[in-house]
Amino acid sequence: MAAEDQFKKVISHAKEYGYVFPSSEIYDGLSAVYDYGQNGVALKNNIRAYWWKAMVQMHENIVGIDAAIFMHPTTWKASGHVDAFNDPLIDNKDSKKRYRADVLIEDYVGKLDTKIEKEVAKAAKRFGDQFDKEQFLSTNLRVLKYKERGSEILARMGKSLGNEDLADVKALIEELEITCPLSGSRNWTDVKQFNLMFGTKLGASAESATDLFLRPETAQGIFVNFSNVQKTGRMKIPFGIAQTGKAFRNEIVARQFIFRMREFEQMEMQFFIQPGTQKEWYDHWKKTRLNWHLSLGMGPDNYRFHDHDKLAHYADAACDIEFRFPFGFKELEGIHSRTDFDLSSHEKFSSKKLQYFDHERSESYVPYVLETSVGLDRMFLAVFSNALQEETLEDGSQRTVLKLPAVLAPTKVAVFPLVKKDGLPEIAQSIVNELKWDMEIAYDEKDAVGRRYRRQDALGTPFCITVDHQTAEDQTVTLRHRDTMKQQRVAISELSEVLKKEVSMRTWLERI
Repeated sequence: MAAEDQFKKVISHAKEYGYVFPSSEIYDGLSAVYDYGQNGVALKNNIRAYWWKAMVQMHENIVGIDAAIFMHPTTWKASGHVDAFNDPLIDNKDSKKRYRADVLIEDYVGKLDTKIEKEVAKAAKRFGDQFDKEQFLSTNLRVLKYKERGSEILARMGKSLGNEDLADVKALIEELEITCPLSGSRNWTDVKQFNLMFGTKLGASAESATDLFLRPETAQGIFVNFSNVQKTGRMKIPFGIAQTGKAFRNEIVARQFIFRMREFEQMEMQFFIQPGTQKEWYDHWKKTRLNWHLSLGMGPDNYRFHDHDKLAHYADAACDIEFRFPFGFKELEGIHSRTDFDLSSHEKFSSKKLQYFDHERSESYVPYVLETSVGLDRMFLAVFSNALQEETLEDGSQRTVLKLPAVLAPTKVAVFPLVKKDGLPEIAQSIVNELKWDMEIAYDEKDAVGRRYRRQDALGTPFCITVDHQTAEDQTVTLRHRDTMKQQRVAISELSEVLKKEVSMRTWLERI
């Protein structure tokens, strides 16, 4: 299936099964703003909880906070957002559409990656079981040419953006003969910078109101609370502060469903370390965070690291964990070595001391920071799009199945009475009442069992329990597995333990 068609199915399925709706849809919606439905909010909450347990609960030296969305306006001057939080935008004169210049160039390089994947697929088909992918990628001349070309383009773009040489960014777009996706035209304006922060006001009257910004990231709430957390928690370096929460960016080119929105949620952890140890911790968190993603079983081939060609003003090293979305490899999580920029800057602008006294070294210093930041909405899209599959069964029929990781699925188990009589609904309901203390349960007695299975497959429910006439005789039920469709008889008394092993966070996180 073409990537574009697959992505359309993802969007359609998300709406049809109560995962994601266009915001204010009865008023024709609001561009790049979405609401999470009854199943979507459950999946989103489960992803957040899975991250929180791995990041906070499983680390003795990491704690969590929940900072306010509104912050003192000087915060954003100190962080650099007022002066440097910009996107390079370019307009097409024929379509009148505006695009991010860097995204146009990255999409061009993405097409080179697609060509590499096609070369790999052809070679794999030609050589069969003897195909060595790593060797092919490192020796095939055509692949090496595509890689070199992509690296050259990204390096030039990174250098030009770093030097604020927007004329060269436009020149690069023209040299690559990049066309407007809508009009096919190469009639571009100059590239200009656009600040992404949403402005608002705090106060009862226009005369006395204070100009504020909706926070464009959650990290600054952690930095301004560094001393509060360190002192009240008696934290010793190295230690981390984590939080999840909403952030807001006035994305002019918001697109690709929930991948790039104006209102989104982040899951961030800032790890405070001794200066000079940042390389060690950078490598540590790269490995740790990738292992967390891999624990969900979505396949190692769907992830890759991408080192930044243009470093942010605060970083001495930065990379992304990219995921293979239906529209190509894109950033899922960022890992940044932020040096001491943040605390030093807030110390300067606030005139408050933000240092750590190291008793072992008998000295005070401003800690360095290692950041991990994953977009919750992007994580949702990665999980959902990877899970949505269409299968042809042995009898030639088709089924649409949402193979969500069981630990994240909104509903863990659906319980069915085979028929709505003979006491079977009562037995089924008693199973629901017992299991709902430990996991999310659904009860369904409408339609034939086969149709109920298909409905739960499409919803992403990993297990179904069917209560039949044999249940009344021997207290066993049929447990059906979504992914394999295999069925087994399980005693009602053993259901809780069997299912807990399949859906508990401990089972999944122990894979890390």
